[in-house]
Amino acid sequence: MRIGIISGVIGLFVTLSVHAQKSDSIKSMLLPDVVVTESYQQRQAKKSALTVEVVEQEFLRKHFTGNFMQAMENIPGVQAMDIGSGFSKPMIRGMGFNRIAVLENGIKQEGQQWGADHGLELDAFNIGAVNVLKGPSSLLYGSDAMGGVIDITPPLIPSVDMLFGDVTLLGKSVNGTLAGSLMLGLKKNAWYAQIRYSEQHFGDYRIPADTIVYLTQKMPVYGRKLKNTAGIERNIGLFVQYQRKRYRADYSVSNVYQKTGFFPGAHGVPDASRVEDDGNSRNIELPYSKVNHLKVTTHQQYAWEKLILSGDLGFQNNHREEWSAFHTHYGSQPAPEKNPDKELAFDLNTYSASVKARIIGSSSWEHTLGWDGQHQQNDISGYSFLLPEYHRSTTGLLWLTTYRPDNVWSVSGGMRYDYGYIDISSHEDVYLADYLRKQGYDEEQINFYKWNSHPVKKHFGDYSFSLGLVWTPSEQHMVKVNIGRSFRLPGANELAANGVHHGTFRHEQGDASLKSEQGWQMDASYNLRYHGLSVSVSPFVSWFSNYIFLRPTGEWSVLPHAGQIYRYTGAEALFAGTEATIDIDLPYHFNYRISGEYVYTYNCDEHIPLSFSPPFGMRNTLTWQKKRYMFYAEWQLIARQNRVDRNEDRTPGANLFHLGGSLNIPVGGNNKIEITLTARNIFNTRYYNHLSFYRKVEIPEPGRNFQLLIKIPFKKLL
Repeated sequence: MRIGIISGVIGLFVTLSVHAQKSDSIKSMLLPDVVVTESYQQRQAKKSALTVEVVEQEFLRKHFTGNFMQAMENIPGVQAMDIGSGFSKPMIRGMGFNRIAVLENGIKQEGQQWGADHGLELDAFNIGAVNVLKGPSSLLYGSDAMGGVIDITPPLIPSVDMLFGDVTLLGKSVNGTLAGSLMLGLKKNAWYAQIRYSEQHFGDYRIPADTIVYLTQKMPVYGRKLKNTAGIERNIGLFVQYQRKRYRADYSVSNVYQKTGFFPGAHGVPDASRVEDDGNSRNIELPYSKVNHLKVTTHQQYAWEKLILSGDLGFQNNHREEWSAFHTHYGSQPAPEKNPDKELAFDLNTYSASVKARIIGSSSWEHTLGWDGQHQQNDISGYSFLLPEYHRSTTGLLWLTTYRPDNVWSVSGGMRYDYGYIDISSHEDVYLADYLRKQGYDEEQINFYKWNSHPVKKHFGDYSFSLGLVWTPSEQHMVKVNIGRSFRLPGANELAANGVHHGTFRHEQGDASLKSEQGWQMDASYNLRYHGLSVSVSPFVSWFSNYIFLRPTGEWSVLPHAGQIYRYTGAEALFAGTEATIDIDLPYHFNYRISGEYVYTYNCDEHIPLSFSPPFGMRNTLTWQKKRYMFYAEWQLIARQNRVDRNEDRTPGANLFHLGGSLNIPVGGNNKIEITLTARNIFNTRYYNHLSFYRKVEIPEPGRNFQLLIKIPFKKLL
């Protein structure tokens, strides 16, 4: 119904666009507007010794799917760990989960990012510019940024007073997506306000397969649609800014709600009877997950001549639930009286604060001092157990100095110290104790196993430092080198998880004796720009003395139907690889771009690769663009992944072909309707994402998809 309402107001916005007064042109793209020339983010990226990719509106419009991370995976070195067709989570250079920090308006997004079946709770329609930091970023962003950062920046503020907005509509054939987003904005004197409401509805998605295989058992896929993978998403966000002379204040409130089904054959023990067609491709039945993410943040800043003082405050509530028809492996466990089918629930409250002082000592020297702190409280419920309740507090101090004697050289270095404390509650499973007693276990073994989690109180303290160099001998050449030590405090799941995680088909177990993750990392890049030629190469290498991962133990779980225990373990590990891009402007408005990425992982203790290692990938894109028209054709190569961990499936390679184009239609004044049409996987190729949540049961990625995106903006001077 809401999408119908949004569609109904299109005529109103077209009318407003036609009669809008002529104004200074503000570039209309998919999301909030950006500067056509080199942006502030691009200039800052050049100054940083880290490898930074700046993603702006044209890129987002070209690759937009309604899923933020699926757009980001078009950046070399960035991968998306898919959870069905609706949601994905980020990986950078083979690292994911708690090693990648996602920032929105300066605050780290905090949800259940430790799980492979948990996506990002962000509104893809409300993304402006994005800065992607590839490599160690613990110095600036703390423990959880060991692998990199995805920084979503606030919208660009119009320079003149105006009323503006847009309606964005999205349709996809692969799962019948119908989506819409409505934005209204106002700039008046020192005030700026923007509100956006977005909604998506999608059905079961199509795959290029009639059957899937799990443990030699064939299961049919009726109509080539993956049953119960439909979902909905509703998001609303408000952003307000007040800026007067040297003072600036940002306020943001957002709420993201997502509900999506789990394919019944991939939740628990696969069973062919559970995947029979129910005749409805848009309903959401058990099992399913739902999550609501509320976020309230503020950024305050005051600038003097040589000092910029800023601070951030944030509160987040992430409430995630997994629902499945009540089932128990213990005859004595009754169904709960209230919400009997609620299997797992996690209610995470996060309070964040930070203060930074940027001191400009002279034209050559610049210093940054900072402090940040965070407190988390996680409560649980449901008839199953996976993760205990816990309290977690962290705080850190940082110092960073940059010296630029001229426009050729820049040297930066800094240190950071973080302290963390975690208090994990115990959890007793009386039904398991009763089950083990009936199975003939002695009391000593029963007392050992009946505790899903033991009380854990641990303190962690560790430091990181970084030294970087930027050399720009001319406008055509730039070299960056950065070396440093980074660390990561272990999460509650790595210390205390203990239970069957249906989404990953294994008994996962934490280890309370784990120490912080530590590593040394070197990152470099070379950029060449000469007339219509651009070349970028970014090699990296990382060595960890205590890399934490899930290791198959060879121990058999006492839990029924649980199989082998996978325990979080520390090991010496090596990561290495590179990203490379060549971009060439050709005659007759053509452009050719080729990019590739490769990650090598190695478990030095066991002499095998690490799990979730992305395969080599390459993209060849030919684009034609002239005035209001753009068309592109892309060949995407995904190499075979044979370097796998124990009990991890090898994944065959694939060649995929995509087409796309866009058209801008002028509608009065400087307004224009933007239409983008794309066709992904045009040959309906059957292929697998090695990082996918559904890879374990050999479910291929979605098949051929046609997508139509329409954006209708308007603006009126005040």
